Amino acid sequence: MKSFKNHLSLIVALLSILFSIQTFIIVDRAIDAYKEKLVGNYSLVIVSQKRVDKKDFLQNNSLVINIDELSPDIVIKRLNSGISSKNIKLLKLSLPKFYKLKLEHYPSPLEINNLTHKLLRDKSIIKVETFSKSHDTTYKLLLLFKTVITVFALSVGLVTILLISKELKIWQFKHNERMSIMGLFGAPTWLRSAVLFRLAVVDALIATVMGFVLFTYISYSEWINEEFSSIGIDVLIYDKVTDFGVMLLVSLSLSTLLASFIVLGHKEEV
Repeated sequence: MKSFKNHLSLIVALLSILFSIQTFIIVDRAIDAYKEKLVGNYSLVIVSQKRVDKKDFLQNNSLVINIDELSPDIVIKRLNSGISSKNIKLLKLSLPKFYKLKLEHYPSPLEINNLTHKLLRDKSIIKVETFSKSHDTTYKLLLLFKTVITVFALSVGLVTILLISKELKIWQFKHNERMSIMGLFGAPTWLRSAVLFRLAVVDALIATVMGFVLFTYISYSEWINEEFSSIGIDVLIYDKVTDFGVMLLVSLSLSTLLASFIVLGHKEEV
């Protein structure tokens, strides 16, 4: 029973790290998906004194993927109060050109600022409307949310690593006498510590499998998918190949690395 409890504590510690990492991955994917949605709705408007050559404009501005000329008819209709058709034609000719710019990705405030300065270097462009207030607020909220999740994941990871190292040390002390006897007979360090490494590897595999089962279940959970659908995004919660590989690599690397440090520390004490 005690052996089972020792295994369980190490498995739960490893599983909590895997849970934190996968949660961060899901949040990162959700933010990227939301940025893709935002970039579809976000655009800049420029005002130019002359017609813009679309081909040259796109070549000189890599962040911009499309530029569309806006019709002045809407503005003219608002101003139209019995203006003759002849004067309307003259008004259209005198009005500057309005263009809507679609961007390659959802930009940071720095990218928006750099693009604005670059566009205004063109003497024909007299105005760039970036809707910076709403854009900056949205971008900062996304960045804040990601930062909070990152700090949370790192905090959980650090505490859990300390718990794992303590647990492995307990196992080392339990087998200390056997390891000392094997050392007297000339057994190498890796052989004396085989039990410790076997514990680390087996529990890492168990924790990875449990993580696989947990997140596979979560990925098929209707309420989570409904939450993402409510904000209009589709997020891959768990990739059974890539994410499982990451979990396996992290759990094995972490458990064996901590076991190695404990073994080396024990050797120095002897």
